[in-house]
Amino acid sequence: MNQRFCLIGPGCAVVTDTRRPYNLSVVSATASLSEVRRRNPALRILYYALCLLLVALIVGVWWFYWIARRPLPQLDGSVSVSGISAKVRVIRDEHGVPTIEASTLADLFFAQGYVTAQDRLWQMDMMRRAAAGELSEVIGENTVKRDREERILGLRLAAEAAEKSISARDRVYFAAYARGVNAFLESHRDRLSLEFRLMKYAPRAWTVTDSMLVGALLVQYLNHYPYERALEREKVLAKLGPELTADLYVNSSWRDRPPAEVRRIEDEPAINNGDGDDDDDEEVDPEGGTGRLTSAVSSGYVPQVLKRVRENWVVPPGLESFVALAPALKRWAKLGRPSGAGYSDDSLAGYSDDSLRPGSNNWVVSGQHTVSGKPLLSNDMHLDHQMPNLWFEAHLRTTTATTETTTATTTGTKAGSFDVAGVTLPGVPFVIVGHNQRIGWGFTNVGPTVEDDFIEEFNAQGQYKTPAGWLDAQHRQETIHVKGKPDVTLDVVTTRHGPIITELLPGETRKIALRWTLQDGMGLMFFDADSAENWDQFRKALSTFGAPGQNLMYGDVDGHIGYQATGRVPIRAAGDGSLPVNGSDDAHEWKGFIPFDEMPHVYDPPSGILATANGRITPEGYKYSISTEWDAPWRTDRIYRVLESGKKFAPADMLALQMDVSSTYDRFCADKFVYAVDHATSASDRAKRAAEILRDWDGRMSADSAAPTIETKARQELARLLLEPKLGAAADSSNSSSAPSPKSGAASGALSWKSYHWAMSSVWLENVLTKQPARWLPPGYSDYGSLLTAALENAVQQTGGASELNQWKWGKYYPLEIDHLVLSRLPVIGRFTGPGSHPLSGSGQTVKQVSRGFGPSERLTLNFANFDESTLNVVTGESGIFLSPYYMDQWAAWYGGSTFAFPFSQAAIEQHRAHEMTLMPR
Repeated sequence: MNQRFCLIGPGCAVVTDTRRPYNLSVVSATASLSEVRRRNPALRILYYALCLLLVALIVGVWWFYWIARRPLPQLDGSVSVSGISAKVRVIRDEHGVPTIEASTLADLFFAQGYVTAQDRLWQMDMMRRAAAGELSEVIGENTVKRDREERILGLRLAAEAAEKSISARDRVYFAAYARGVNAFLESHRDRLSLEFRLMKYAPRAWTVTDSMLVGALLVQYLNHYPYERALEREKVLAKLGPELTADLYVNSSWRDRPPAEVRRIEDEPAINNGDGDDDDDEEVDPEGGTGRLTSAVSSGYVPQVLKRVRENWVVPPGLESFVALAPALKRWAKLGRPSGAGYSDDSLAGYSDDSLRPGSNNWVVSGQHTVSGKPLLSNDMHLDHQMPNLWFEAHLRTTTATTETTTATTTGTKAGSFDVAGVTLPGVPFVIVGHNQRIGWGFTNVGPTVEDDFIEEFNAQGQYKTPAGWLDAQHRQETIHVKGKPDVTLDVVTTRHGPIITELLPGETRKIALRWTLQDGMGLMFFDADSAENWDQFRKALSTFGAPGQNLMYGDVDGHIGYQATGRVPIRAAGDGSLPVNGSDDAHEWKGFIPFDEMPHVYDPPSGILATANGRITPEGYKYSISTEWDAPWRTDRIYRVLESGKKFAPADMLALQMDVSSTYDRFCADKFVYAVDHATSASDRAKRAAEILRDWDGRMSADSAAPTIETKARQELARLLLEPKLGAAADSSNSSSAPSPKSGAASGALSWKSYHWAMSSVWLENVLTKQPARWLPPGYSDYGSLLTAALENAVQQTGGASELNQWKWGKYYPLEIDHLVLSRLPVIGRFTGPGSHPLSGSGQTVKQVSRGFGPSERLTLNFANFDESTLNVVTGESGIFLSPYYMDQWAAWYGGSTFAFPFSQAAIEQHRAHEMTLMPR
């Protein structure tokens, strides 16, 4: 066949057959088009312009793809580096999780620094900058306010002091880690991650102080809030007096479950609701205390963004049918994440209960409660979401079986049986949470009151008053470099109690000095914890841990379980840190810290069950004050109810409990609204429809349910009706039913009903609805029934949302949102750089504690019968490098409620090996 090609446009070829007459028309059309271009210069210019544009687009896409792929870390082969004494083996599994094997501890931590920097260098740099108050240098003036705060608080000073206080042995390991980071940095300055290129800067060398800065940042996140609560409480006390203030700032509940205190469910007191409904009085648990798990996924809610199911996913009971559908769900792979607009509308979006602090869960059960006869330990630390996610999974092991002979000056120390796996904090050596060959542990935040506000008295000469007379304040000059703008300088004034923080407190005019335990050091003990082989060695390691104060759950292969509270908690001459105090005398000075042996702890309790979820840990009669603001007891209570059900548990059951979305609190409130409407004389039809939806609700905060939305909006309105007459209207009262926000009245520090933020605010509301005291009944309401009815009426009559109440889906009202700070701003591809916005099951009071911006940062279960059957997953993935296959490969499992095996033995590591890299000494 006689064929030829003719071009009719850029990149488009047509095959013509000269024996067929219709091809003549194509030839004629082509000739005519060519002639038109010759005769019309404008079309010719347009034609070439389009061609150039197409070429530029292709080149641009290719260039972006090239620079985005260049930072991808080397995962296989050999790399020569200076700074190690022998070769180091790095094996990565199918999720990019490294197992690092070295012959010395110094080489091991060098390699940990190198490998972590491969995937997380930009994140590490941003964390140290955030702590040091140096973000403005690379971001610009938008972060000057934050940098000022960090400079005033002096986190860099704390980090420098912490570096000086570490042992000579640990200094060797921190220095080795820093050398590993810098070895990667220096060899990859021309291939740094995309964020560095877009922000147009290069990171400086890593130091031991930088590791301490990352640690200090975590301390700030977890333990830096009591000072604000004390100042808010002071204002409320001045306005309401002691009785109402004591009601609001309740700090205990009959539902509390201190780990060292034995209590059975049947010992719980009866609730007197005061509404005459006996059935309602007994409704304290949606499942009647049976311990049945109620995850949103097992109840039929199917997430829309799951990728395929990997063979090593571990699936909790009830999810089998859900997982079978996962291979067909291609939306994520084809389209990337959906935009947030698809999951919210103006009337329902944006809910944030700012009384909530991100919390965590940990529990351990002995072999008497497990299928295997050995303990199971679970931990999910709830923290703010970020891209990449906070934790970096790693397995660190030495190949030398000799006894450790570490000395202060030896960097090539032969290691003993150091073999530990879990999650690490990028920028810091060691494993933070995980297990070694014999023991395992998990964290939750204690929430100790470790800050005091001291009101200092200054004279005209700038001196402050003390019992010894007037003293000169110290002055520290700070310079903040601002990208594209002049430097900002500030004078930080410091007294014997700490820095003056008045400028950080809107509306405050007094000179407030902040006393904070961070100033006394952090006491990082992770190497000793990683190396411990039994309970006594583990406790000895924890005894030096200063901050942030944590609840440690413990288990070991011998079948023992335990709990230990940690951290430096001050003993005050008077007071408990709940209110600002006079700084000119010694009446409220810190006299020392609670002795470690007197911090709450328990070993092998008869019940075989231990759990914490940030709630009260002190038993009745405990002689010290650890916290003036424990978290609400709902999650702790729910965990104990499930674990005390009498079931023999397997690892998959632990994951199901971590995913549990049953809320006793929200069900309690819903029942009150239903009872009130049932007995109301003039409830509207819409309120009655809402009551019917709530009546049939089982208390699960499921994304596809309308009941949680109705109940939450009604509860918000109830809080406003109760608090507004006492504390005043908010400046943004037009949005009357929105949850309290720390920004309410922030510009002036004015007091309003939205000023009330308290972790146990739900217990206050429970107490009010249970006891129905006259002092809290607002004017204009004859009883609490009419108040509850009014709150529900106001909530369901709000305009702007769906007219049909059944369409008030919780997932639209309560979405999850995770975006990359920098890459999400890129046109077109920005939507692929993070999960984005998705409907979410759970709430602040469910075991799966979640909100728009925070949630479980990892989910871990340790099986002491066989560590290879332990499970672990993080939120998105191991890598922070866009285009890495491990950038978001764990997201679908995290969101959908599955997890991954976490191999530990040599055989399991080899079985899961996907890549192997060797670091060779140069």
